[in-house]
Amino acid sequence: MDTNTQTDALEMIRLADATQSVIVRLRSTQPTLESLDVRYFDAEAVITSGFVNGTVHVGFDSEDLTDWGRLLDAIEEAEQEADLDEPFTADWPRSGSTAHLRFIADDPYVVEVHDGNSTQIVVSVPLDMREEWIAESKERLAALRAALGK
Repeated sequence: MDTNTQTDALEMIRLADATQSVIVRLRSTQPTLESLDVRYFDAEAVITSGFVNGTVHVGFDSEDLTDWGRLLDAIEEAEQEADLDEPFTADWPRSGSTAHLRFIADDPYVVEVHDGNSTQIVVSVPLDMREEWIAESKERLAALRAALGK
């Protein structure tokens, strides 16, 4: 167990099925840096599966929260269009030099966790997502924004 992980860390993102998950936890509601009305935060992506378990640092800023909401809206819209030639794919967060997640809205969903700048390791986690996961993610985002005062 990582002793630097706060046990009361706020879950930002929870993508899970019955056997594996990718969870992003905010390490603190206090920003690590504030500059020109942009606040920077530390989080960690936690992968849990029967094959691999790991944790990697994910940094994001207050604008990335807006991007996460837009990404959820775009995935929801893509799900409604059945005739897409390629699955919807997007990265979060897009900015920064920390690890990031790549979402591939396919059947099954795939979440890739990229630690490109550090180890250059990529872990791909297929997930059998429940139908209500987007609504739950939007609720989690609203709670996160309230906790951060954003």
